[in-house]
Amino acid sequence: STPYTFTTIAGTAGNTGGNDGTNGGAQFFSPEGIAVDTNGNLYVVDNNENTIRKVALVGTNWVVTTIAGTAGSAGSADGTNGAAQFNGPVGITVDSLGQLYVADYGYNTIRKVTPVGTNWVVSTIAGTAGSGGPADGTNGSAQFNNPSGITVDTNGNLYVADFYNSTIRKVAP
Repeated sequence: STPYTFTTIAGTAGNTGGNDGTNGGAQFFSPEGIAVDTNGNLYVVDNNENTIRKVALVGTNWVVTTIAGTAGSAGSADGTNGAAQFNGPVGITVDSLGQLYVADYGYNTIRKVTPVGTNWVVSTIAGTAGSGGPADGTNGSAQFNNPSGITVDTNGNLYVADFYNSTIRKVAP
């Protein structure tokens, strides 16, 4: 069998929170989904803190920064960086352009997080906050019931595991 080595690169076991930092100095509170971009940066949805975090290798250290949402503040607001709000994000994926897509479980929405210079702009691309259901449709007329897993293909199509609807949904641009 193949031997595997396990190493903690960010956060400290048993030390929960939403603080940014380096290596074990950073804190997470229920990290759920994780994705890797073409540059090797990690993106993590921090479920209980309602944030999107970036984990980047800088020299020999892993630096964690919050790129969207505010730790401990739940909501559904679109916006830039900390002005955006999430409610229990669980799934994340990244496309070839570095855009992130988030399954916002608590508000039944699919969110897009776009890098703009040094900022990150969050927009809701499917579903309506607080309105769960099984309806297919365009943008806000589509409904989800606690979307969880999410991935993107090379054509920009998203595939979403719609947890309580027991379905796999396609979101096409």
